[in-house]
This record gives sequence, structure tokens and C-alpha cells, in this order.
Amino acid sequence: MDATIRKAEANDMAQVLRLIKELAIYEKEPDAVEVTVDDLIAYGTGNNSDFTCFVAEQDGDILGIALVYYRFSTWKGRTVHLEDLIVREQYRGKGIGMALYTEVIKYTYELGLKRIEWVVLDWNTSAVDFYKASGANVMQEWDTVQMDVAAMKQFLSEKGLA
Repeated sequence: MDATIRKAEANDMAQVLRLIKELAIYEKEPDAVEVTVDDLIAYGTGNNSDFTCFVAEQDGDILGIALVYYRFSTWKGRTVHLEDLIVREQYRGKGIGMALYTEVIKYTYELGLKRIEWVVLDWNTSAVDFYKASGANVMQEWDTVQMDVAAMKQFLSEKGLA
């Protein structure tokens, strides 16, 4: 597939959000997306953006994205977190995911950073196999931990802080 890989621009963010919503449906969380196009523009464009989004574009259509941001590891220093690698369903298996993934690896390597990390659902065996085949270490002994705003409020309330 002949797609151009480039950094996303503000006018791409409506299509980026469409892909994020497609992923949420695929991951069985169709109502979980709260981010807006305005959020994506505000936090993902400009000189001080919170994230970098690479897009695979063909004839004005965004076929896939890879969204990354910096993290800090107490062991490695500054690292890159790959939040999402998404390819529209009808374009999967055509090399777009590999092209985006390669761009993320190149980006991280050229920055001189020592690690890229991300989370993959254990039931998404095609993604797990894709990452393992590239040499990535899928660490099954680690669990992802999250706390949503309701849990934060409850915790702080119990501590008398909210």
C-alpha cells in the first residue's frame, strides 16, 4: 500500500478522532472516548504539544495513526510511550501498521532514547504476534493499573481531602 507517513496536523484531527473511536469499538469500549477534536488540536499540535501523532495518509484519507508521548523511567530516563497504533480495518494487513510502527521506532531511536513501551490487550493475538515478531518483549507478568476520576474522588474523600 502506498501511503505517506507524516506528523499529524490540526486539520487531520477529526480523522484521527474517528480512528480512536474505531479502536474503542474494536476493544469493546465504545463509550469510553471522551477526548474531542479540540483536545487533539490543543494538546497535539504546536511547539509545546503533549503528544506526537504520526499518520498514514493516502489521497487525503488518514488510514492509520501512531500516537506517542514522553514518559520518564526511573531506570532508563526519558522514554517514549506508544499510546495507540491504529489502522482502519479495511487497510489492515497491507503494511500500514508496520510503516507507522517503524516510524515510531525511528523517531525514538533518533532522539537517543533507550525504550519504547506500550500496552496490548492479551486477547488481541494478532497485535501480540506482530510485536513479538518485531523483537519487542511482551511482558505478561505486569498488570496495567489505572484510576479513573470517580476512584480518585472516592479515595480522596476517604482521606478527608475532597
